[in-house]
Amino acid sequence: MSEIIVTYRRTRRLSMRIVKNGDVHVSVPFGISKREVERFVEAHRDWMEKASQRTLEHQNHRTLFYKQLPLGTRIEKQAAVLRLRTLIEPMVEQHSQAMGVCPQSINFRAMISRWGVCNVRNKSICFSLYLLLLPEWCVEHVVVHELCHLLEPSHNARFHALMDRFYPRWREARTTTRKLVYSKVPLCDS
Repeated sequence: MSEIIVTYRRTRRLSMRIVKNGDVHVSVPFGISKREVERFVEAHRDWMEKASQRTLEHQNHRTLFYKQLPLGTRIEKQAAVLRLRTLIEPMVEQHSQAMGVCPQSINFRAMISRWGVCNVRNKSICFSLYLLLLPEWCVEHVVVHELCHLLEPSHNARFHALMDRFYPRWREARTTTRKLVYSKVPLCDS
């Protein structure tokens, strides 16, 4: 099993969570004895081992998913940008008109932590090249998501209402995307 890291902090109760590398982080309220912490950890050992293993499996599947798109050379990156630009620009044009927004610039980068980023101050949107690994309807969800940020910067109720209005299948697309990234058999054809 991975490492167990205990941290004392201002909290009301003992809790634990598994982080991306599989380690277990235990949060302990001030004043709890080391013996109580040990009992808590021991009582949850089975859960920790299973959850830690699941987390590592998810991360391994995620790594395999992203490795499907070769971006090791400048030529591979340029080809990916061209393919993604060809796919996304018509979507941006169509949805921008329907939503009454106008992004000032569209960029593409090899981002694995986000599918897209919208800078509301300068109205620029950057899309991950890894969108090429997703089905087109899931890519469209990301396009609408980033365009909605031009109308509502945060992920509040208004933002979700805009998503419901402009791309009603957004929840399904988000779920499908997560399944593809973390599934045991990565998607080979987009």
